[in-house]
Amino acid sequence: MPSRPQRNRGSIRAIAPRAVPAPTPPQPEPVAKLESARKVLVIGDFLAGGMGGELETAFEAAPGVTVSERSDGSSGLVRDDHFDWIAQLPSILDEEKPAIVVVMLGANDRQQITTPTAKEKFRSEEWFDEYDARIGKLISVVTSRKLPLLWVGLPSFQSPSMMADAATLNGLYRNQVEKAGAEFVDVWDGFVDEEGKYVVSGSDMNGQQVRLRGSDGITFTKAGKRKLAFYVERFVRRHLGEMTSPDLAPGLANVNPADRTVPAEPGQPLTVQPVSLSDPDLDGGKELLGASSLATPATANNAESPREKLVRRGELSTAPAGRVDDYRLKAGQ
Repeated sequence: MPSRPQRNRGSIRAIAPRAVPAPTPPQPEPVAKLESARKVLVIGDFLAGGMGGELETAFEAAPGVTVSERSDGSSGLVRDDHFDWIAQLPSILDEEKPAIVVVMLGANDRQQITTPTAKEKFRSEEWFDEYDARIGKLISVVTSRKLPLLWVGLPSFQSPSMMADAATLNGLYRNQVEKAGAEFVDVWDGFVDEEGKYVVSGSDMNGQQVRLRGSDGITFTKAGKRKLAFYVERFVRRHLGEMTSPDLAPGLANVNPADRTVPAEPGQPLTVQPVSLSDPDLDGGKELLGASSLATPATANNAESPREKLVRRGELSTAPAGRVDDYRLKAGQ
């Protein structure tokens, strides 16, 4: 009978400890939106879709604001056979009932356009005439309902020809938007360097250096989309005011601001509503009394705050005359 093999009792097989996954931090409960919350409607192409998602993130803590994104990635103002924004927008407005409308279109529009009489090549005079007319028609759908309109301009692109075309189209958008009394949101400087050249990486909305653009030279990373949304967020906060505050109480949403001061008891300090740290006043969103008479509408709507100048280009604002850090030579020195 064969003998059994002897066990080697002197060796112990080491067992690797099982990796324990790090605990997932609890996610905060989503903020409940008020029934009286104002809706921001975002429409447009694939750039609008990405920006709209991050705009929703920007206001996720604000009970008085909701964001609805109704984009079609391949759409534009040229291929109305694919999606006709001019024809479809009235029913979308009826369904969504927004307080403000944000439009971002054009990245897909560098192609042949069909007019009532012919098919015109991109950049021909007839092409620009037809395209300009379509911009005006889309704007009038919104402005005829007395709704605020924000038209977001195209950003820079890696392709030099596409970048030049985007700059040309932005000129058309701005002209029609300002003619209609709406607002053009210029995002160009946020995605180019000091020489105006396309950049892949740059400062995010907090001034940190991050990758902003995708490898295709067209799309955005998540950080890039958030920076894009930040430009729009500033305008939305100016329009909707205290409704964008995370501290908005349900009972105060529909109360006249003049009635919100609580009378003080004799000998007690007067109490007023708290001011949120996200208030637009803290980012240069409001003007000093009387300043409106000195600034043109374009300057008032698009002026950069001191923080934006410092983050984007490293520029410090000039010190007011007479302040201790005002080093300008005075007359006779």
